[in-house]
Amino acid sequence: MRTDSSPGSLPAREHLPAAGAGTPVLDVVVPVYNEEKDLGPCVRRLHEHLTRTFPYAFRITVADNASTDGTPQAAARLAADLAAVRSVRLEQKGRGRALRTVWSASDAPVLAYMDVDLSTDLNALLPLVAPLISGHSDLAIGSRLARSSRVVRGAKREFISRGYNLILRGSLQARFSDAQCGFKAIRRDVAQVLLPLVEDTGWFFDTEMLVLAERAGCRIHEVPVDWVDDPDSTVHIVRTATEDLKGVWRVGKALATGSLPLDRLARPFGDDPRDRDLTGVPQELARQLVGFCVVGALSTLVYLLLYSGFRHFAGSQLANALALLVSAVANTAANRRLTFGVRGRGGAVRHQAQGLVVFGIGLALTSGSLAALSAATSDPDHSTELAVLIAANLAATVLRFLLFRAWVFPDAPPAAPCPDHRPSEPHLPDPQRTWSDAR
Repeated sequence: MRTDSSPGSLPAREHLPAAGAGTPVLDVVVPVYNEEKDLGPCVRRLHEHLTRTFPYAFRITVADNASTDGTPQAAARLAADLAAVRSVRLEQKGRGRALRTVWSASDAPVLAYMDVDLSTDLNALLPLVAPLISGHSDLAIGSRLARSSRVVRGAKREFISRGYNLILRGSLQARFSDAQCGFKAIRRDVAQVLLPLVEDTGWFFDTEMLVLAERAGCRIHEVPVDWVDDPDSTVHIVRTATEDLKGVWRVGKALATGSLPLDRLARPFGDDPRDRDLTGVPQELARQLVGFCVVGALSTLVYLLLYSGFRHFAGSQLANALALLVSAVANTAANRRLTFGVRGRGGAVRHQAQGLVVFGIGLALTSGSLAALSAATSDPDHSTELAVLIAANLAATVLRFLLFRAWVFPDAPPAAPCPDHRPSEPHLPDPQRTWSDAR
């Protein structure tokens, strides 16, 4: 996993300024490998559709992934016949490598890609890029799994696609619905920040980009699409699935170890400058409360299991203290990372020390409850003990959250807004320049 630093924080979302005639606002990349037969009809159909329906100037870039047939010659003919078409030749295979190369060099403010088979209905292209042009979203994807999508494909591909996206949801907590649809777009200023962090050069490239974008706080827009499976697809399903699962493991490991600087990419609260002028407004309270409840529920379960285990060889007070101590250390570590977003080792010892103080308060509440129960009855049932401990823990949990938020992990002071946070005007290339000149 790449750990090199990205070019900077994510830019503010701004509507793209109106561009002059001939200025490419959109660069659509069509990555191809040995597509001599389908390339011409695909690009001409895409060009005709954009000419007829797209309200901005555009460019189509054919990215040849080291083809060994007549694809380079076909791409060159298209570039010669159509002024808005460019051709790029890569000597190494890999769809991700092609997208990274072209997107990194492109000067269009909105970058997109689609598969050469054009399985997705092109009427979805304008809805795909419109939120990026308006500044509403950072990335956009076509989704074949949305309720209103209309999809024609075999049961095997349907099962694989849904299974893969379920794996992403379960392992990487992905919230987007369709990672594999070959119909995506991204703003160039966002791509400049994210691409240095994406390692994969093959089919997993866009999945990795989406996961990192989501973790960094980017807004991903989804467009339901009409999609018809290409029966002549050359994708090797088993090999691709294997590489994707390896990528899921690699990215999950990097996220778990905190080796990616995603926390430094996140924007401050709100993109509107008026939001940054607000004072005294609690931020992220709802998200922190949900995270704290989830961690607390798991910690309570661990605590009760430990208490039941320790109770076999120790008295109720000692069993309670040991179980609470172990679960408190785990609770502080989990809340530090998951609820309050604190990563790295800095301050970890201090946080655990403060957590132990909070633990002491919880111990006093639960121990006092057990003492009161013992005073009320000399031989309480085990179920009664657990019920009393649960009630005492609920009271201790409320106090723990307040102390964690206000004392152990207090909100960092909001960063001062950058005096010039607005992204610069996109460079307007000369339409007469060749691709090699533009690079």
